[in-house]
Amino acid sequence: MTAIERSRTVAVVGAGTMGQGIAQVALLAGHPVRLFDVDAGRTTAADASVRSRVERLVEKGKLARADADAALERLHPAHDLRDLSGAALVVEAIVERLEVKQQVFRSLEELVSPDCLLATNTSSLSVTAVAGALKHPGRFVGMHFFNPAPLLPLVEVVSGFATDADAATRAYDTALAWGKTPVRCADTPGFLVNRIARPFYAEAFAVYEEQAADPATIDAVLRESGGFRMGPFELTDLIGQDVNEAVSRSVWEAFHQSPKFVPALPQRRLVESGRLGRKSGHGWFPYGENGAGPAPHTAPPARPPARVTVAGGFGPAAEVLAMLRETDGIEVTELASGGPYIGLPGGGQLAPVDGHTSVEYDDVVYFDLALDYRAATRIALAASDDVSEETLNEAIGLFQALGKDVSVIGDVPGMIVARTVAMLVDLALDAVAKGVASAGDIDTAMRLGVNYPRGPLEWGRELTADWTFDLLTAMHQRCPTGRYAPSLAHYRQGYADQASASEDAGRADAAAQESTG
Repeated sequence: MTAIERSRTVAVVGAGTMGQGIAQVALLAGHPVRLFDVDAGRTTAADASVRSRVERLVEKGKLARADADAALERLHPAHDLRDLSGAALVVEAIVERLEVKQQVFRSLEELVSPDCLLATNTSSLSVTAVAGALKHPGRFVGMHFFNPAPLLPLVEVVSGFATDADAATRAYDTALAWGKTPVRCADTPGFLVNRIARPFYAEAFAVYEEQAADPATIDAVLRESGGFRMGPFELTDLIGQDVNEAVSRSVWEAFHQSPKFVPALPQRRLVESGRLGRKSGHGWFPYGENGAGPAPHTAPPARPPARVTVAGGFGPAAEVLAMLRETDGIEVTELASGGPYIGLPGGGQLAPVDGHTSVEYDDVVYFDLALDYRAATRIALAASDDVSEETLNEAIGLFQALGKDVSVIGDVPGMIVARTVAMLVDLALDAVAKGVASAGDIDTAMRLGVNYPRGPLEWGRELTADWTFDLLTAMHQRCPTGRYAPSLAHYRQGYADQASASEDAGRADAAAQESTG
């Protein structure tokens, strides 16, 4: 391991929230820490704040008194950049302006020793561009901590175009030694988390813009069916609509306005109106004393069908069929061909989401993807205006009989959870194929960075690349803007999965023949 020795000084430039958090992490890892801000008053205030945080850890029983005293003796405010000359690592966490960061690092380069590692905590700027101002960009790396840095484990270690491999390894090993979970990443717009997370917000906003469902319902479906900890509307209210929209716009522009990353117009209107979320008292939802948000749309009780017919394999939704067979009061008859669908007594059908729309068929209701159909407490149904009332009520009653709340949404391809997950899988496969990061690092980053219930590639393997590819292809045919066109990497993965399945089947057949031969 090439982690920076604990006896050597770590310097933090920028005394805001992130700078203080990074300083606390390095301090409690055993390093002497120098904390600097161009505003001397902020440096003094930040020093006091870090000391107060350490004292609170002692009060809560999370840090021994002796360890806290030793740590506080190692914390020293710096009043000039020259005070950082002895540092082995300098982490910058200042304003997100390229020219300002470049000027700071040009000055640091003249002061620190040749073996000092220089790192930026930027979340939106190119690491390559910041390093472009340096004489020796090989020792420059991104170390993107997540807020609050003392609590969140993820650190994206970003290699710029000129970053030396040993510099990235040293940053990675140092973060690991600090008790963090580092992931390696090439210098790409949004790095890992902010690049791959875009569909989580964008697809929800698109469903809203298409007037298929309201924000509270979309959030509830993604939480209670998709397994996400927060819905995108409540999460962006927490983050700040201006912050989230700026990241979306930055990634879109960095990818040359790719349709995959188009920002949402309704979110732009929120920002323009000053409804920035919790910090302004109103975003997608109201906040404050009278800020009780709207409840999700939940269908009233409906009579479940007494009998259904089942045809075809349901792929990721196979557990729905198993649950139906176990449900008292519903007689299930299985057909030998056709499907996939659940035939309802009134003549209509209930089908698993596949990227098509209800209006294309006669009296068909679609149901959305769930992370775990047994554990899900809510299911979304999509029906066109020409679906009969009888069919819709039978579909509602069926899922209510399975113990689910039901949200009926408009007739949009891919519904809510399915389109979101398929797009996350597509962006993750594309990132791996382009060398942005390994599959394991992407899954780790999305689980730890944004609390996804599964990494997108893990999720994709469970759903199968064929399923997600086919869903996106169907959506692309209905919305031919390029946004939903599956990546070449997605196609290749599906082809590879088919080949692997064929080989497995061949080996199984050969083994069976040998055992009976």
